[in-house]
Amino acid sequence: MPTFDTVCEPNLVEVKNAVDTTAKEIGTRFDFKGTSAGIELKDKEITLFGDADFQLTQVEDVLHGKMAKRNVDVRFLDKGPVQKIGGDKVKQVFKVRNGISTEDAKKIQRIIKDSKIKVQASIQGEAVRVTGAKRDDLQAVMALLRKDITDLPISFDNFRD
Repeated sequence: MPTFDTVCEPNLVEVKNAVDTTAKEIGTRFDFKGTSAGIELKDKEITLFGDADFQLTQVEDVLHGKMAKRNVDVRFLDKGPVQKIGGDKVKQVFKVRNGISTEDAKKIQRIIKDSKIKVQASIQGEAVRVTGAKRDDLQAVMALLRKDITDLPISFDNFRD
């Protein structure tokens, strides 16, 4: 029986490279000279530092540009609140999404079930496995999910015939 897995996995090497090139650009840009603007990556968390909210949005824009150049979807980033860290300095934490949450997996399962395509969807950990009798049905499900799921950067793995 043909199957495939619907997953939400970023390329962590490319994310790290994007953070590194962002840090390098922040260090060389004139408008960031003499400020506490910075960026760091630790355990799937990207932390932005700055003197003000405006500076955080500038660093975030640079990060988004670097991620786009490296073909990493910015929807992998979950934006946290801006936090004060003493004086007039602020920081913001972005979590890098990895895996499909249970609510999102149930939403994907519901979309597949409501489509009336003859396939079965089962939640397996942080992925949704879709099984069907025909390869064309699976490709139709892939097209349906690409169209309907816009808030998650999903991809499809383990396509087996």
